[in-house]
Amino acid sequence: MEHDEVDALAARWKAAGMAPSLIAGLELSKRVARIDGLFEQALKGELAALGLTYAEFDVLAALARTAPPYRMKPSELARSLMLTSGGTSNVLQRLTTAGYVERSADDGDGRSRWVQLTPEGLKVATAALDTAVRANTDVLAGVPEPVIRQAADALREVLLIVGRRRVR
Repeated sequence: MEHDEVDALAARWKAAGMAPSLIAGLELSKRVARIDGLFEQALKGELAALGLTYAEFDVLAALARTAPPYRMKPSELARSLMLTSGGTSNVLQRLTTAGYVERSADDGDGRSRWVQLTPEGLKVATAALDTAVRANTDVLAGVPEPVIRQAADALREVLLIVGRRRVR
């Protein structure tokens, strides 16, 4: 079996006397973080060529995944992307300035607003989503599909349990 950079850490943790269950959990979190970093690194360069940050891409992608007219309330966006309302507001301001989203009043609720993709925003979101697919494919190139499926299923099981807990 080949070893990765996390195996070297695990050996040190074991030598330090950490419990095997703790080591397994640390290995899981380090590998998830490393894989996420590789995905993000592959995508960020491509997004920069489109003039987007990762956060801006996330917002455009979330809006593009909704049914036409491609709109959501800012609070729904923040919740779906696991962002703070302040962070979402900053990203929305940049996207509004760029002409990719527009904000409008909610006729049914005077206190609420909609965020909607503009035609140019939909075009950029589509290009960014295509870029994300290519970046994802590039990162996973050479990994057998059954291995990807097995890892995805195992991580779902972990997330279903861990995701129910409130983390401090």
